[in-house]
Amino acid sequence: MPLNNPLTPLLSQQPFVVLDGALATELEARGCNLADSLWSAKVLMEQPELIYAVHLDYFRAGAQCAITASYQATPAGFAARGLDEAQSRALIARSVALARQAREDFLREQPDAGPLLVAGSVGPYGAYLADGSEYRGDYQLTDAQFAAFHRPRVEALLEAGVDLLACETLPSLAEARALAALLAQYPQARAWFSFTLRDSEHISDGSPLADVAAALAPYPQIVALGINCVPLEDACAALARLHDVTPLPLVVYPNSGEQYDAVSKTWRHDGHTCHTLSHHLDAWRAAGAALIGGCCRTTPADIAALNARR
Repeated sequence: MPLNNPLTPLLSQQPFVVLDGALATELEARGCNLADSLWSAKVLMEQPELIYAVHLDYFRAGAQCAITASYQATPAGFAARGLDEAQSRALIARSVALARQAREDFLREQPDAGPLLVAGSVGPYGAYLADGSEYRGDYQLTDAQFAAFHRPRVEALLEAGVDLLACETLPSLAEARALAALLAQYPQARAWFSFTLRDSEHISDGSPLADVAAALAPYPQIVALGINCVPLEDACAALARLHDVTPLPLVVYPNSGEQYDAVSKTWRHDGHTCHTLSHHLDAWRAAGAALIGGCCRTTPADIAALNARR
């Protein structure tokens, strides 16, 4: 019997699903200081109302899926602030409640806008390290260690009522395999898996995209596969490669045209005119993309421009 797929109702009615855009950099634009190892998870503790406001603005811009502020929200990370696991899980659940409340309030404004989804963000172990490892994947853990790290957040997100999980910014095939095996313990879970890239043929740890697709193919809970938090201009070739090696819908949400320096933790222009998400939309769709949004430095205006093309 086929698994229930929350993406099916949306993809049966339209050519692509509009995801939201950046959360952390949008919070920074609204005055939050995220120079912290917890990144946007810090705002869950201190100013959750701002997270709600960003989610609501993305829904108003046309996003059909909000990604929760749980990318860097883990018991391991919160422990450094003196929080125990129960308190950490409560904060992770808060990230879901904020997105769900924004959805509910938007649907009061626009009752015909649905269906709208809430995806629980599951960032990689490298994000917890807060040293740019999510762009390298050069950390080594056992499957059991990966599972122990991810399990509390996965459970908290599922218990709080997400529609699916966004296992995102993954740089490591070993971690992706361990995470897929963990999800198999939760039959109700559905997820997309999206990766950072070394180049158009390899994820950040050097694993070929073809090997990634083959390794994840046995897991029916994975309902889309793709890339995120990559340079705008790198997305199309990688999508085309993935389209050749998986029948799954593809997901893409790259960064803006600016470049991130993981050492200085700053963004910079490369001197060329920055294209926008909507500039690349036709090429991404031709390469198989079915879930399309933005990652770092993208804004509600970028999402509105995508929605205008839906």
